Amino acid sequence: KKPVILALNMMDIIEERGMEIDLHRLPEMLGGIPVVPVSARKRTGLDVLMHAVVHHYEEGPQGVIVRYDREIEDRIQRVEDLLRKKYPDLTNLRWHAIKMLEYDKEVLKDHPVELEQIVPRSFEKEIINEKYDYVESVIKECLFNKEEKSHMTDQVDKILTHPILGIPAFFGIMALVFFLTFTVGDFLKGYFEQGLELLSRGVLSGLHSAGASDWVISLVVDGALAGVGGILTFLPNIFILFLALAFLEDSGYMARVAYVMNETMGLVGLSGRAFLPMLLGFGCTVPAVMATRALENQRDRLKTILITPFMSSARLTIYVLLADMFFPKSAMLVAYSLYLVGVAMAILIALIVHRMTDDKTENALLIELPEYKIPNLRTVAIYVWEKIKDYLTKAGTTIFLASIILWFVMNVGPAGFISDVADSFAAKFGQILVPVLKPVGLGSWQIAVALISGISAKEVVVSSMSVLYGIGNINSAAGMAELSGILGGTGFTAVNAYALMVFCLLYTPCIATIATIKRETQSWRWTLGMVMFQLVLAWSAAFLVFQIGSRLF
Repeated sequence: KKPVILALNMMDIIEERGMEIDLHRLPEMLGGIPVVPVSARKRTGLDVLMHAVVHHYEEGPQGVIVRYDREIEDRIQRVEDLLRKKYPDLTNLRWHAIKMLEYDKEVLKDHPVELEQIVPRSFEKEIINEKYDYVESVIKECLFNKEEKSHMTDQVDKILTHPILGIPAFFGIMALVFFLTFTVGDFLKGYFEQGLELLSRGVLSGLHSAGASDWVISLVVDGALAGVGGILTFLPNIFILFLALAFLEDSGYMARVAYVMNETMGLVGLSGRAFLPMLLGFGCTVPAVMATRALENQRDRLKTILITPFMSSARLTIYVLLADMFFPKSAMLVAYSLYLVGVAMAILIALIVHRMTDDKTENALLIELPEYKIPNLRTVAIYVWEKIKDYLTKAGTTIFLASIILWFVMNVGPAGFISDVADSFAAKFGQILVPVLKPVGLGSWQIAVALISGISAKEVVVSSMSVLYGIGNINSAAGMAELSGILGGTGFTAVNAYALMVFCLLYTPCIATIATIKRETQSWRWTLGMVMFQLVLAWSAAFLVFQIGSRLF
């Protein structure tokens, strides 16, 4: 008894593929509700839809009523009679009766009645099957020419959703994404580096001409510009990554990933649906954590929130910098391996938690696999722009402030402004952490400070290293060579670099993610426990990488 209108979206796709929908028969089979054909992509039919919304709302509620077989209908009628006597003011008796046949916990709790004689068991499966039989009957009578047009999708899905080939196909597609991210991204990055170099020179010249003091020049050029500019040079890599993910999403492939991963996730007590938030984590952990709301079971939500931060998102800037510096011939493979490590670690942690809790809950996956389609450029553009805008906003706010603060703690000590950075507050604080980080190959106070600053945003690790080591354009060939020389002088090798990347992959998420986890879990205890768990896990994993790698290489 709610106002219902059916909006048939993607009608342009229907027409392009030669399919037909009987728009006269369809509303008849759906109890007379209005059916409005629209295309969100081409912005057609939307005025008619909104007019129907206003008009239909004034007419009052009506809706689709599915008729079940004689046995279920008889039980529905008997439960309705029972409810009518006990709760005379209850509206929509049929809906409540069906929910009671399904043994819905919330409905039974709100309106307790004696059902043993009428409903001796749950009829949920029978009701679901009959609903889908009803759906199939509607489709069969109203949709034409679908079988021929689905042939291409079925042929592609023989590989992409194959129980054995599906997972290698997914990792192969993601490997292609990273190949494009590095090859095309690095090509475009060169132009950004030149622009940043020109900007730095212009600002430096302008400040000198204006007679600015040395500390102001250092603050602007070595602090703000070095920190923010170093991050902006990664923009082409970020753009290519999000562009590729947008194409995969809008083509219909991402739904297949959840389906393919369903069996794997089932081994760790989760459904393939839990892999969807993890996929979102490749873009940003905040919306990924929020996406766990789609999971029905609270225990599944908590497990998914626990493992979602292991998906690399903003850490791409760290991987690009260190992989290009220490693994120049295989930078793409090294960065890709960290994404695989993140997925593997997430599944491993979920498996351990599953075994420890002895959770026997079944996690069925019901998901629509849409037909493949050519991605809509407008949709892709909106998706990419939103991601790029978030990245630029972060560069102009969080990273800018972090760079300024970091410059001050590097240039100020107990005695005021200092000339030797070793006497700064940053050095003294970083040196406290050196004994803790030394066993994992990160025994430098500069790296310790960079990791601490990375809690504000993971990209800040790179901008912090730029400020800490006094390198203006850290992502340029000259900047990387200079940083590599400085780090190499302290005994920092490729093994140390990989240990650092693993640590950044697994350690505490950014402040925004921590706040989101608190809001979603409603528990400071869970949130702080998760933060500490990830710190310990990151240290342990980096320790193994460094200790084993040092002995092998």
